[in-house]
Amino acid sequence: MHAPKPSHIDAALRILRYLKREPGLGILMHSYNNFKLTAYCDSDWATCPMTRRSLTGYCIKLGDSLISWKSKRQATVSRSSAEAEYRAMAATTCEVIWILGLLVDLGIKGVEPVSLRGDNKAALHIAANPIYHERTKHIKIDCHLIREKIQQRVIKTEYVATHEQPVDILTKGLGKAEHGYLTSKLGVLNIYNTSSLGGMLKIKIVLVAVQLACSCH
Repeated sequence: MHAPKPSHIDAALRILRYLKREPGLGILMHSYNNFKLTAYCDSDWATCPMTRRSLTGYCIKLGDSLISWKSKRQATVSRSSAEAEYRAMAATTCEVIWILGLLVDLGIKGVEPVSLRGDNKAALHIAANPIYHERTKHIKIDCHLIREKIQQRVIKTEYVATHEQPVDILTKGLGKAEHGYLTSKLGVLNIYNTSSLGGMLKIKIVLVAVQLACSCH
């Protein structure tokens, strides 16, 4: 903000062009829900050019509906990509615990264990195998937090391929095709493009239109 450059205004204009081109994009909340929580987490290691801090990103879905997401720079510098990923896993675990408490207050139980999916195998191995903790004493609190929740069967870690990781849209710059594919995985659809809403939704739109036409006559 204190020393703007042409690259900054170019980035701002790119965002404005995207918003102008896609005014109908929004999150679709499905009417049917199986009340299964799935969390995705990822990080972009040392992404900040000034501080070399990593970026944490996560999104949490209830059934097929996106209910929580976040992208934030980490508070400390991570010495490896595995450490940055593990800090992202810890932040996601905390958010999952809060959502589980909210669901209990709403009378919804039996959601556990929650699938926590990441694309960094080293971080997943640290969470699954306590012997790795000796190599990560500098992130010991995060290790104990995640390990404890795994043992309590609150969460279960799973691997997801990088090209299927929807959180990449919150942590990395993507190409047009990959960006569109990951937004669809998050449940972000265009209300002005009925072909993206699926067959069932198109049928509902037609039925509503028929009902309106009949009421007019």
